[in-house]
Amino acid sequence: MLFTRDRRKIREFYAEAWKKRLSRAPLEPMEELITDIIAQHPEYHGILEAGETHLDKDYLPEMGESNPFLHMSLHVAIQEQLSTNRPKALRQIHHQLAAQLGDTHEAEHLIAECLAEMIWAGQRSGRPFNEKQYVKQLRKLLHATQG
Repeated sequence: MLFTRDRRKIREFYAEAWKKRLSRAPLEPMEELITDIIAQHPEYHGILEAGETHLDKDYLPEMGESNPFLHMSLHVAIQEQLSTNRPKALRQIHHQLAAQLGDTHEAEHLIAECLAEMIWAGQRSGRPFNEKQYVKQLRKLLHATQG
């Protein structure tokens, strides 16, 4: 059950999907997407394999901590955006950024930073997500990475 606001359930879903992948059990499409992302982040494998230890942990940026579940969820969001090409320009920007960087995964990390900033700004202002502003920021990012 991934479509919930319950932080623990989301984290359990990630950990269970990873456990299934490691045991070579059949995966549902969302589990496959998530475990492909997890596979690209070996630094998070121990967290997911630690059982209950990290499921309720608060990750505090002011303490220099980065939230691995948020990070992976941003990757999921980007993959979903790419699959629907919404916002419309995302596929093209993603392709160009990946070509410029020579690394699709690094391109997604830069897009994720932009997406996180847009989500945070929306939460802070109480306004809905602004796709036009998101695309504008992504285009700025694309131009900034051009040598």
